[in-house]
Amino acid sequence: MRYLIDTHVALWILKGEPISDKAKAIIDDVSTEVFVSIATAWEIALKVGLGKLKYDGGVRDFLDDVRLNDFQLLGVEESHIEQIEALPYHHRDPFDRLLIATAIAEDMTFLSADENVPMYDVKWLW
Repeated sequence: MRYLIDTHVALWILKGEPISDKAKAIIDDVSTEVFVSIATAWEIALKVGLGKLKYDGGVRDFLDDVRLNDFQLLGVEESHIEQIEALPYHHRDPFDRLLIATAIAEDMTFLSADENVPMYDVKWLW
C-alpha cells in the first residue's frame, strides 16, 4: 500500500517523537511505500523562516532526513491542484488542503493525527 504522511507526522517521526501504534506499524513495514509531499517541505521552510518552527539544518536537513528514512518525495501535480477545487472547506490551511487533495488524487491513505481529516472523503489512518 501507499501512504502519504502529514507534515506533523513527518516531523514527529524524524524527531523521534511518539506516533500512533497503527502509524508506527505502517512506517516500520518495509513492504509499504511512504511518501512525503514537497508541499510538506515548503511548509517547513516557511515556518522555519518565520521562526515558528525549529528544525536543525532547516529544510535542507529535513529533506535529507526524509531520504535517509526511505520516504519517497512526492511532487505537486496538476491532478492534486485540480482535486482541491472539489474539497469542502473543513480546513482553511492551504497545506492541509493540498495534502488531503494529494492523497485523494493519488489514491493513498493519509496518515494524520488531525481530527478534521475524517470529514473529507479520503482514506485516513491514525
